[in-house]
Amino acid sequence: MAAASSELLTGWCLFGLSLLAILAFCWVYVRKYQSRRESEVISTITAIFALAIALITSALLPVDIFLVSYMKNQNGTFKEWADANVTRQIEDTVLYGYYTLYSIILFSVFLWIPFVYFYYEEKDEDDTNTCSQVQTALKYTLGFLMVCTVLLIIGAFVPLAIPQKRNSTEWEKVKFLFEELGSSHGLAALSFSISSLTLIGMLAAVTYTAYGMSALPLNLIKGTRSPVYERLENTEDIEEVEQHILRIKSKCKDGRPLPTKDRRTLHQLEERLRTLRRRERHLEFIEKSCWTKFCGAMRPLKIIWGVFFILVALLFTISLFLSNLDKALHSAGINSGFIILGTNLTNPLNMLLPVLQTVFPLDYILITTIILYFIFTSMAGIRNMGIWFFWIRLYKIRRGKTRPQALLFLCMILLLIVLHTSYMIYSLAPQYVMYGSQKYVIQHNRTLVDGQPGNVTTYVPKDCDADAPEDQCTITRTYLFLHKFWFFSAAYYFGNWAFIAVFLIGLIVSCCKGKKSVIEGEVDEDDSDISDDEPHVYYG
Repeated sequence: MAAASSELLTGWCLFGLSLLAILAFCWVYVRKYQSRRESEVISTITAIFALAIALITSALLPVDIFLVSYMKNQNGTFKEWADANVTRQIEDTVLYGYYTLYSIILFSVFLWIPFVYFYYEEKDEDDTNTCSQVQTALKYTLGFLMVCTVLLIIGAFVPLAIPQKRNSTEWEKVKFLFEELGSSHGLAALSFSISSLTLIGMLAAVTYTAYGMSALPLNLIKGTRSPVYERLENTEDIEEVEQHILRIKSKCKDGRPLPTKDRRTLHQLEERLRTLRRRERHLEFIEKSCWTKFCGAMRPLKIIWGVFFILVALLFTISLFLSNLDKALHSAGINSGFIILGTNLTNPLNMLLPVLQTVFPLDYILITTIILYFIFTSMAGIRNMGIWFFWIRLYKIRRGKTRPQALLFLCMILLLIVLHTSYMIYSLAPQYVMYGSQKYVIQHNRTLVDGQPGNVTTYVPKDCDADAPEDQCTITRTYLFLHKFWFFSAAYYFGNWAFIAVFLIGLIVSCCKGKKSVIEGEVDEDDSDISDDEPHVYYG
């Protein structure tokens, strides 16, 4: 047991260090983007908490794979400390970790984040007291809570078997269902609810992550426009608008009222002029900023990072395409959720992971890097596109000017995307996500040569797969949550094709677009209420 503790301590220590890094990153990220005028303690804490839960949940997948892999030697035998009891304890620890994190996600998505959102929305109204805000927020949150309850009930009761006794009473049937639910620790109920949220996360990933994977690298490569040239163009626009305004005002020098069309045009030009003057102030500050000069010096490094990110994106997309093609050709079909046992068409990532397994901990570093890349490109996609409801843009994500409601939406979207991340990783390397680097021993009979009669029995290690004996290979807890219901797996399969299509479209659009403005999204005509803040608030 001492050996078990010392070896497993490595994985948990890495997980603990990750927690500290995650909390620090979440605090910096939220503080960087939240509005300086509209920030509130409760919304800030909620955003940091939700973002941290998203990242912590994503960090549990490499830990899960590490623990099941570390119980066995490379020759396929269990390590001395990894007997049946210890193995079961490790499985239960990881399972309870998933229970805890997934339960927190359900609590955040269906109760806490909606409550804080509606509470803050009510605060914007005039003549509202705290009790009225709480009551109204609870009333709207109750709808989310009812949806969560329905999902838990469906997941808990629908898949379960019925009592074998035909003369069972209704109470006995209900009692049996609750006993079955308790015996499975609520795995079916929680898995169904999480899978439902993962389905929404798939739509968010197709919308934001696929676009972010193309926009982020190309924006780094292309860079931004020169603030000097932008300021010159802006000055010319100001002069042109001022001349147009003077021409319209000259029509009423004799006291005659302006026609309705001219009054409307004059109002639009004055709004345009105010926006251009705000841009002038921001551009002037950026032109003189030391940060701008530092970014200019770091330009070669940004190009290198951009090239690296686009290569990772292409590797990811090609691997996902080959994995989906393998399922289309060799899986049991839609009724099985396109689940495939083994790999017929290998992909680059699936080939790379077994090679990295030979050098600890390179494979875990790669998995963690892919997950972090997936999350950061999601953030980039949300920042570039904003938060939309169908064709209506609800909020923008901007440095130092993001409203609390927008931050709550951003964190909720990231929570949902993180849930879908596990399935994306499984699609790329199904065997690795199921068993890690585990091997099991198979018996091999070899006939003797050189005139010696009889056979010799040898034991050869083999990578764990679906044909392995149940007591020889331990399946990760992640896999159990991923494939509890076949119809969700089928939906994820088609979502992968949509992800590939959106990425290619986003890549074409990003290539055709010119360089971004150096103050892209910072000064717009529809945010005049907060855009008069000093530029150094955002660029200092």
